Amino acid sequence: MIMLPQNMGSETNIKLPFSFILFSLIALVLSQILLLVNGQLIASGTFRIPVIWSSAHLLVLGWSLMAAMGSMYQLVPVAFLTKIWNETFGFIQFFVTAVGIVSFSGMLYWSPQNAMLPGILMLLGILMFLFQMFMTLKTQAKPTILTAFVGSALVCLFITISLGITLIYCLKTGFAGEYYQSIFKAHLLLGITGWFTLLIFGFSYKMVPMFSLSHGFPMVQAKYVFTFYISGLFLSLISFFTNNSLLLKIGFFLLLVGFTIFSWHISLIIKKRLKKTLDKPFTFALVAIGLGNLIHLAAFIMLWNHRFTNLIGALVYAYLLLWIVLSIVSYLYKIVPFLWWTFKYSKEIGKNKVPSLKEMMNEKIVIPLFSIFIAAILSVFCALTFHITVLFNIGQTILSIIFIIIAFSILHVLKK
Repeated sequence: MIMLPQNMGSETNIKLPFSFILFSLIALVLSQILLLVNGQLIASGTFRIPVIWSSAHLLVLGWSLMAAMGSMYQLVPVAFLTKIWNETFGFIQFFVTAVGIVSFSGMLYWSPQNAMLPGILMLLGILMFLFQMFMTLKTQAKPTILTAFVGSALVCLFITISLGITLIYCLKTGFAGEYYQSIFKAHLLLGITGWFTLLIFGFSYKMVPMFSLSHGFPMVQAKYVFTFYISGLFLSLISFFTNNSLLLKIGFFLLLVGFTIFSWHISLIIKKRLKKTLDKPFTFALVAIGLGNLIHLAAFIMLWNHRFTNLIGALVYAYLLLWIVLSIVSYLYKIVPFLWWTFKYSKEIGKNKVPSLKEMMNEKIVIPLFSIFIAAILSVFCALTFHITVLFNIGQTILSIIFIIIAFSILHVLKK
């Protein structure tokens, strides 16, 4: 591949991360509308249907993945003290990935067996992103534990997408049909607990001290978090292909231990803070950690009682929304105002009157908005557990409205 010249500027062009973030907000709203329109099927416990595949991939790829990519284009230079390898390449990667996700999600809805070609296009976009990150991170002077988390997350992303393409190939040709369920479980595990959780772990170790003004905290716990969580992922993957239930229980136990140590470690960091009152969006990012820990515990307990196996779909939904989406939304409420303020006003300080960073986002709406968000997810969780269509429609309607408000409130920052 021809090496494009590296960007010589010290800051990432704001249009690059914002392209990903704006796309992700649109995908988020569309994914929820799809769920709402097909509420009756979903509430009945029917999950493996085209509309669920389409909505799930719009949420996980269109929203969470694109938001994570956009955030990484901004945070990687800050966290690892290195420039993005090439911004032009980043814009091309955005276009390829966006077209791939839209066409892939659409094809999953209308004709899943023909999703291979758009899936390959989407894979190309993600491979371009992985290449960009590899070229960027390799210039880091000294790798840290953050490098281990983010690097492992990127590896999980690559394997997840590869397994997804394999699933489509199996669906189309019948190839490796006896391993379809194992591949599907591996795809789900690495996509959710591998890629997203490891990524949030890694950047939390940078953002939590930054947003709480914490100093003098230990970091040795992060090594244990990484070791236990990676070990849990590895053993769980082996159990899927060997049908070893004991190995799966050990794997989920290690995942629980890793997440619990992470929760405890974050609490230690928060105790070392200089900032007495934490910002409201950041507080909900901490709430998301507690909720993620509870869901890990619930998943481990579920393995010991077959009567709870009907909770699998509901727990995956809760994990996606209460841990991953809540974390990303909470951090976006901090990242987007900071990005826009830096872009628009940093050079005006001392010359003209500029708004403060806190004035960029209306924090008064955060507590009621995020509280209703959590309540709506819990109502959908109950609806999925007990197959109550009316409750699902109510919760999902509220959730869709909340997501639209969240999207517009983030976009409103651009008017400041």
